[in-house]
Amino acid sequence: MVRVKICGITRPKDAVAATEAGADAIGLVLAESPRQVSVAQAQAIVAELPPFVTPVALFVNESLGSMLGRCEVLGIRIVQLHGDEPPKVARDLAVAGLRVIRAFRIGEEADLEELKGYPAAAYLLDAKVAGRRGGTGVALDWELAARATSLGRIILAGGLTPDNVAEAVRRVRPYAVDVSSGVESAPGVKDAARIRAFIASARAAAT
Repeated sequence: MVRVKICGITRPKDAVAATEAGADAIGLVLAESPRQVSVAQAQAIVAELPPFVTPVALFVNESLGSMLGRCEVLGIRIVQLHGDEPPKVARDLAVAGLRVIRAFRIGEEADLEELKGYPAAAYLLDAKVAGRRGGTGVALDWELAARATSLGRIILAGGLTPDNVAEAVRRVRPYAVDVSSGVESAPGVKDAARIRAFIASARAAAT
């Protein structure tokens, strides 16, 4: 079964919609972004999550101490690194008891080399767009993503929508899919109907 993460949650009601639709995880952006949330906002969102739905904290080039401190306050045990964090940062987080998802922006086959040996529990693949860390709504090359599945657990992101996620799952066979802008009515504002359609399509394609 493919797992589904709804990222860029900014409102408790959107977290509720995601969990009711069957999401396995939700993403909280604790870095500069149109979808950035404060620790207080994140606490309110996490409070709405039922058991077995996992909150993930997204950081970009944050200090180790800051990441550990905010995760402790929020009770979050999984961190998504979306910057230029070297392997040592991931190892230090793991020593502190956190699981690491490392995001990589993929534009060509040579970019897959960066995954090799990076100490992470899973690799999130996003499209490479100049000057952007993610949330662009641009799809990456699914053939490249499919090749990456031999390197570890692949979380497919980048330009996924309710209309194309089924094809993406069939072609890539990822461990999980991750969506943000593809289920929004505005940046940071999720559309419950689109979330339901996205998750249903992803799950149906994985059977």
